[in-house]
Amino acid sequence: MHKQLFIPGFPDGAQRIGEAVSIVEKDGWVSYFVGSDNYFSHTKGDVRSRRFILTSLMENNHLKARDLSGAPLLIPQRTLMNWKTQFRKDGPASFYAVHDQPKTVIMTPEKSLQCATLLAQGLRVSVVARQAEIDESTLRKAVKRGVIAKHTVACTDNTTQTKSEETQPISTKSERSGIDAQAASGIGVACTRADERIDVAFGLATCASTRFERAIDVPMAGLLTGLPALCANGLLSGVDKHLSLPKGFYSALHILLLLGFMALGRIRRPEGLRSIAPGEFGKIIGLDRIPEVRTVRQKIGQIAATGNLQAWGQELSQSWMQADPQEAGYLYVDGHVRVYDGKLANLPKRFVSRERLCLRGTTDYWVNDAIGRPFFVVSKAVTEGMGDALLKDIVPELLKSVPQQPTQQELDAQPQLHRFVIVFDRECSNYKLLAQLWQQRIGAITYRKNVKDKWPTEEFKQETVPVIGGQSTTMMLALRETTLSAGGHSITVTEMRRLTESGHQTAIITTARRLGTTTIASRMFARWCQENFFSYMMQHYDIDGLIEYGAQELPGTTLVINPEHRELEKTIKRVRLTLKQHQARLTTHTQAAEQETQTPLQLQKKAECLESIQAVQGEIEALCTQRKAIEKKVRLDSLPKEQQPTQLLPLTKMFADTVKMIAYRAETAMVALLKRHLNKEEEARALVRELFISAGDIEPDEKAKTLTVRIHRMATPAHDKAIAALLEDLNNLGFCHPETGAKMIYSLV
Repeated sequence: MHKQLFIPGFPDGAQRIGEAVSIVEKDGWVSYFVGSDNYFSHTKGDVRSRRFILTSLMENNHLKARDLSGAPLLIPQRTLMNWKTQFRKDGPASFYAVHDQPKTVIMTPEKSLQCATLLAQGLRVSVVARQAEIDESTLRKAVKRGVIAKHTVACTDNTTQTKSEETQPISTKSERSGIDAQAASGIGVACTRADERIDVAFGLATCASTRFERAIDVPMAGLLTGLPALCANGLLSGVDKHLSLPKGFYSALHILLLLGFMALGRIRRPEGLRSIAPGEFGKIIGLDRIPEVRTVRQKIGQIAATGNLQAWGQELSQSWMQADPQEAGYLYVDGHVRVYDGKLANLPKRFVSRERLCLRGTTDYWVNDAIGRPFFVVSKAVTEGMGDALLKDIVPELLKSVPQQPTQQELDAQPQLHRFVIVFDRECSNYKLLAQLWQQRIGAITYRKNVKDKWPTEEFKQETVPVIGGQSTTMMLALRETTLSAGGHSITVTEMRRLTESGHQTAIITTARRLGTTTIASRMFARWCQENFFSYMMQHYDIDGLIEYGAQELPGTTLVINPEHRELEKTIKRVRLTLKQHQARLTTHTQAAEQETQTPLQLQKKAECLESIQAVQGEIEALCTQRKAIEKKVRLDSLPKEQQPTQLLPLTKMFADTVKMIAYRAETAMVALLKRHLNKEEEARALVRELFISAGDIEPDEKAKTLTVRIHRMATPAHDKAIAALLEDLNNLGFCHPETGAKMIYSLV
């Protein structure tokens, strides 16, 4: 028997909800219709009846939760689920039950003594408030003001009994989930610090206080092991100096800690927080819960808009270089295209080597050291290539940041002395750029392009080349001094070649002529670390992802390639390709004629080829003349509106990239510690990632001023041993929590 289809007929003036339900408000009454049938009516303002009837409609399959959570009612999904649970558990009558009178908000001396006694027994504040029949927020404020000593109570014998933090009750994951869910009926899920939120709302506090609670089985508690490395790499260095937030429950420090932990925990974007219990993640930061996704985005936008991100980034870069001046003397620069598929921004196309396609996007020029650690990044929505970015953006920053540069007097006395060395791919291997860099006494190492000659094999000698990381390898190397000339530019360089087993000669040139053969080879072939860095960051840190969606216009004075000039360039390239094809056919006919007696047909074909070549050459000459008459670059505001490129919001991306750089450097520092106990770097890095997402127990001790984090064990005894050694290394640092000042102690459960 088939179910009869229902054809609704809605009353006049009804507000439709879902497919079959409508609501009519008239003469102080609210009526609910299923089709044309009046299902239920109640007076306007009767909240209890409204909750009951909407729940009843859901339970009887007339409505779905998504119908009520969307427009026009916009009832939160969590609220609807709570109503359904109440309906099934307690029945319809529960919606009309008369609740007890509101709990008292006055802390009388009798209530103070009662609460102090219960608190001294180790009971939670919420439990004490319930037993004493007093509002929880009132009790928390009394504890905060010192009206009630949380762990001290006056006994009948006039002695003082002190309860240490060691006897503070430990919450389990199931207990915490119940408490967090119960809080949803009030302020929100896991909002258990209502007093602090009220204080902040009324201006009695600037932000929430960082306070850890004793808890076991806290998911991702292993992230706390990365806190010393995050702080050592400057995660909180910009707070109050370059980064700030208006007064609110979450401070800039809380947001930075959250973003740093998100990066280490592989939570790629703020939306990823929706799948994580907010109260559990809050335990790691020292709060009752982490902010909602929209709040996270809002706070990021506020920090980016009001802070000085460029100054913060410069300070970080300088501090990182000062910490390792030896590696800061060799900088690796390469471009990475962030492909953009959206419709908000009009980004120009550029070639993406990993895709082998021309795609819309933004080019990021990263500056790293030899082991892949980033120093800073320059983003260009409109770019003329890496050479232009080097001269205009990267080199000025490096001149200010690279430590231990020689003085001008030393440079004048030693003509071959360099300030520092930049290593890049053959993309920028042009003699003009090398000369421009050397004018500022900046050395460069790159590949030589279009090498056709070969050096005698007798010149090559087997040499031991150090590999970054402490190892070494052998290579067949040769060295010469070469003068390069092109386009009226000439420069003397050191040319080094590597002979492979196949006989191929890889040519490397450098303007840093004081460097030896093995140093040149070691530094040039370390470029693979930067390529690995891009791959790792895309996979684990989502460097191509957007934190905030939107676009903004570029300054009208920005110079861009003239579209007419670009089209002429394409046409000339296409015609020159045609010319090469005609020349190839002419060569074929000529070779055939040399081998046999020329026939009239062959002579005709040769003549046709010559005629075609002359015609194409004339076309190329005309196109080149036309190109000369057109400006190569024009101002952006001179182009039609539809041709004007825009850019993605730069500040939020800069903020996110900086946090991710800090997180990657922190992870790399942890890997360096772990490599003492594991042989392979890949294994060490994988184990560090496992450590970050491991569950653990958190135990604060206010009396001893310590915060103990006990990490749950790894998958194998060998990994347990390595992690135990790593945690011991962290303990030896004597690191204290940046907010509470408690000494961090790490161990395995």
